[in-house]
Amino acid sequence: MRQNVRELLRRINLSCLVFSFMFFFGCSGPEGKIMKKRFVTQGGQHSEVFEKTVNRTLSCQYLLFLPAGYGEKEQEWPLMLFLHGAGERGDDLEQVKLHGPPKIAEKKKDFPFILVSPQCPEEKWWPNEIDMLTNLLDDIVERYDVDEERIYLTGLSMGGYGAWRMVTEEPERFAAAAPICGGGIPALAEKFKDVPVWAFHGAKDDVVPVKESEEMVNALKACGGQVKLTVYPEAEHDSWTETYNNEELYKWFLRQRRAKK
Repeated sequence: MRQNVRELLRRINLSCLVFSFMFFFGCSGPEGKIMKKRFVTQGGQHSEVFEKTVNRTLSCQYLLFLPAGYGEKEQEWPLMLFLHGAGERGDDLEQVKLHGPPKIAEKKKDFPFILVSPQCPEEKWWPNEIDMLTNLLDDIVERYDVDEERIYLTGLSMGGYGAWRMVTEEPERFAAAAPICGGGIPALAEKFKDVPVWAFHGAKDDVVPVKESEEMVNALKACGGQVKLTVYPEAEHDSWTETYNNEELYKWFLRQRRAKK
């Protein structure tokens, strides 16, 4: 009996030795190189999934305007996100005040919106910065008294492209959008057909052709969207000055409210 047990143990030890030898040496290729593990058991085309968590920092500087009376009592305020043009990119926030709502809010302290005006870094492009803009809005909504049913979006030139792109990617966030002399992807208009849009463009724009706005507006109309287009017959690329000086734009914004979920 004891002899049989010893023989069994000897065989187990021998098997372990052989397995160890194969593991350390048998998996090596020419010149002792370790061969890569192979998980595919058969040839041909098949589906796979790659997933990797990558942490990255999102950052930007921005102007924040709080209306006169903010914080004096419990009250939620409408919020406007403004995206500037390509000429105002960089790291000098004073450039963001050159046009549009930040310029107006600098002098008009009763401007009736919380106004968020981020600055796009040099060499970046607003339509490629949607992730950063979305997270910025999340942060503002969390820290300030924002009426989430009245969040509005507008932008000019590069910012007009950014506005079209952002309302395409985040339609559930905005109560209305006003892109100025920009363009988007008409094939995706269905995604934000429920967001009221008022677009603006100059008929003589030789930087961004007016057809860029027309194509987006026509696509929205085709899928039943709430959209209108104002074309200034004599305006060139600067169609934003007249637009942002028009009180009707702000009255229109304030009439729009996102439906409660």
